Amino acid sequence: MNCGQFEAMRSKEGSLVLGDPQEVIDKILMQQEMMGLTRYLLHLSVGTMPRDKLMKAIELYGDVVAPVVRKALGK
Repeated sequence: MNCGQFEAMRSKEGSLVLGDPQEVIDKILMQQEMMGLTRYLLHLSVGTMPRDKLMKAIELYGDVVAPVVRKALGK
């Protein structure tokens, strides 16, 4: 993948969900609205990210992202 492809995939309309917690929240909610998602599967690349950053990403997802998404969806 080249830089242009990566940037397209991480754009608002792209398939990658990454960024700060608010960017992730916004993208998940947008995808849910567009596609009517009832489940969301998170995949983190465990082989390429240092352990401390991986653990921080999991923490942010569980403590910040998931509760806001649940609340927005009334769950």
